[in-house]
Amino acid sequence: MIPNGALNLRILKGSQPSRLSALLRNSAPRLSHSVSVHTCCTSPTATRHQDSRVQIQKHFARPFAPKSTGTGYSQISGTVSSATTRSLTTTTMSARPAVLLIGVLTHSNDAWAALSSKYTLLELRKGTREEFLENCRSGAYDAVRGCYRSNNSTSVTGPFDRELVAALPESWKFIAHNGAGYDNIDVDACTARHIAVSSTPVAVDDATADTGIFLMLGALRQVHEPLTALREGRWKGKSRLGHDPRGKVLGILGMGGIGRAMAHRARSFGMEIIYHNRRRLDPSLEKDAKYVSFDELLAQSDVLSLNLALNAQTRHIIGAPELAKTKKGVVVVNTARGALIDEAALVQALESGQVEAVGLDVYEAEPEIHPGLVKSDRAFLLPHLGTSTYETQRDMELLVLNNLQAAVDEGKMLTLVNEQKGLEWAPKEASS
Repeated sequence: MIPNGALNLRILKGSQPSRLSALLRNSAPRLSHSVSVHTCCTSPTATRHQDSRVQIQKHFARPFAPKSTGTGYSQISGTVSSATTRSLTTTTMSARPAVLLIGVLTHSNDAWAALSSKYTLLELRKGTREEFLENCRSGAYDAVRGCYRSNNSTSVTGPFDRELVAALPESWKFIAHNGAGYDNIDVDACTARHIAVSSTPVAVDDATADTGIFLMLGALRQVHEPLTALREGRWKGKSRLGHDPRGKVLGILGMGGIGRAMAHRARSFGMEIIYHNRRRLDPSLEKDAKYVSFDELLAQSDVLSLNLALNAQTRHIIGAPELAKTKKGVVVVNTARGALIDEAALVQALESGQVEAVGLDVYEAEPEIHPGLVKSDRAFLLPHLGTSTYETQRDMELLVLNNLQAAVDEGKMLTLVNEQKGLEWAPKEASS
């Protein structure tokens, strides 16, 4: 049953998006047009809609008039009956797989629109968790094969937790997620229902590693105080002498794509690289980095960089006991997830001098930041800017769309999350 309100049905035409280097090629979108029909439901028992792009919106019906969308196609708005909508639904869009966009696209709306050449495109760019659940209950998403979602779309549906995953229709087999981190998706719940999840490694590696190096240098040089003093008219203020990266040991916890990109950049500064992973890397990926145990990493690092995913096993992987095992005067850098570190324990270590300085882009309860970090003149802080570049954001969006296409078209995924790799039912890796 569809709740009272306006039903927005859009029929789009187009082609398909592209991929990052290997993952972002084959781009030749051909945009055409769209037709959008808006109708006010006059009955609380409006008929259930299937195989359609439906979005529940609260708005007044508008007079029939052409309207330019500014995206390469036209949009027509008008008021029609529920019977007309049902007719459009059954005659125009049956037998086509549907895909759902949750939240916003910023840099690749053209590529999204182009997918309408083969899919029915549904959107929930704005809304609430209850609206999403009602759409699942009403049958509005019964034809959905997969969705595009991001960390930001949590503001629309809330986390993809066990409750949300349980509400998804049987047809829903794929979640293409925009973000290297995916801790707001209950992967175990998805696995139990054989719903495959992808993320966006590779696309985020360079921008995140650049941010990590920036934070490392800022923390080593203790730039917070002079930067603050300069803007307050105190010139250098009470600046301290910092440290050079040359000759220091960079310890990387999590030597995936971002960790390796961080190591590549750090070598330019004359740093020695050690790392710890669940498994040692192939020598071709290690280069001159040395594999060490977790305790050895803590004991030997002059700079400790966190570059691993957040999950139940890694939450607070760095706490008071681990910080006590580090070199006195270690610098801690985190561009991954804030909850990898017990923030209160980090503040205590910073105040005691066990940790000399920190460079942080992520926080345990962001956007809230521990007041001890905010007031420390040895904390170089950014507001989660790791992937905040135009190029990286577009590459991430396109990779998600390509994951969605590979999933729906081939039953494969380009970047399946690690937890699901090798499972008997899980999609195989798509060719790039």
